[in-house]
Amino acid sequence: MSYSYDRRNFLKKTTKAGLGIALGSAAFNVSADQLLPALNAYPFHAPKLDKVRIGMVGVGGMGTSHVYNFLKIKGSEIVAVCDIVESRVERAQNMAVEAGFPKPEGFSKGEFGFKRMCERDDIDLVFTATPWEWHVPVCLEAMNTGKHIATEVPAALTIADAWKLVETSESTGKHCIMMENCNYDREEMMILNMVKKGLLGELLHARCGYLHDLRAVKHDMNGEGVWRRAHSMTTNGDLYPTHGLGPVAQCMDINRGNYFDFLVSFGSKTRGLHKYALKEFGIDSPQTGEAFVLSDVVSTLIRTMKGETILVTHDTSSPRPYSRDILVQGTDGIVRKYPTPLIHIQGRTNGHSWEDLNNYKEEFYHPLWTQMEADAQGAGHGGMDYLEDYRLINSLKNGLEPDMDVYDAAVLSAVTELSSKSIANGSIPFQFPDFTRGMWKQERELQVMKI
Repeated sequence: MSYSYDRRNFLKKTTKAGLGIALGSAAFNVSADQLLPALNAYPFHAPKLDKVRIGMVGVGGMGTSHVYNFLKIKGSEIVAVCDIVESRVERAQNMAVEAGFPKPEGFSKGEFGFKRMCERDDIDLVFTATPWEWHVPVCLEAMNTGKHIATEVPAALTIADAWKLVETSESTGKHCIMMENCNYDREEMMILNMVKKGLLGELLHARCGYLHDLRAVKHDMNGEGVWRRAHSMTTNGDLYPTHGLGPVAQCMDINRGNYFDFLVSFGSKTRGLHKYALKEFGIDSPQTGEAFVLSDVVSTLIRTMKGETILVTHDTSSPRPYSRDILVQGTDGIVRKYPTPLIHIQGRTNGHSWEDLNNYKEEFYHPLWTQMEADAQGAGHGGMDYLEDYRLINSLKNGLEPDMDVYDAAVLSAVTELSSKSIANGSIPFQFPDFTRGMWKQERELQVMKI
């Protein structure tokens, strides 16, 4: 027996007509016109912008990387910068001035400086690269004050908050875009191109995840450990599903003719973070006395409406090389990225062996990378950060549907709470809320495949 979420348990009834509908089979039979009175079509398109004026919220390591990219992208300008650390604001301001732009206004007094920033009427896009728990408050403030919002991953930590993002985007007509940079990595985009061109045949299964030794990071009180470790103390589920799942979801047309049906999750024992603290800080240290609930390995199996399966793994507490465990299996072949990019295609690969994925590069390298390889040189994470920022600005300038919309942000982020609920209830299945209310059945091409 699977358990589904009734959104009336999470949100108060909205005043918007048609938005009080509960999850369930009835939602699949209601038209988009009845449910989305603020919008003319699914997905909606915002007016073109001559220039995208940006307000940055959170300019630590990742936020500063985005600042660097936006200063290079034609048609974008950073007009305001917000961070609780004043020196970070000053660093971003200096970067803008050195790049030949006017000095952005700074906001650094208190945790809610972003609200003062959003009061400005000369901002088109707010971009948040804050700790996870601040993503939703910043997103809601931005949309409710008439700005588009782009957020680092995950967009939300709870299903209630995911619904808030969806409904606020719909009611305001403002985009809420989750910035999943791994959608733009070279191999992931090459695999996507192969899938869309039919090389793998009909898709059957995929593996993906986030497998990253963050034991030192989570115990570093000068960096992300200040806030990231706390989530390992309170939540036992997949805390960070989108890096692996984002590219796989695009391959499987999630929200574009297909949807996640249900998941079941399993959690291993919890050992890694405590063992690390004991070794690094000693048995009498405060760190060793901390209690963690996050399983060292969380394994989640998702079934889609079209019958594909996806195995998603989260492991940030074990000694291991970095991996997103990307693997896609179809009726005509299989491709993987880690630990070495390899492929096997029926009728093209000899025997039952693997061959180098680069053998297919000339034929299937994604055209976006062909066009932008030089521009992305030197940008973060091998250049994929630049591509995602460029595509964001390009969509807003030209009034295009973004590569990832609010429904993508919601359904990918929902894995965190659903996996936690499944583990807490003896690894029983939980259904995904239908954030689109049945509109996922409408087939539509990914924007990033229209290059």
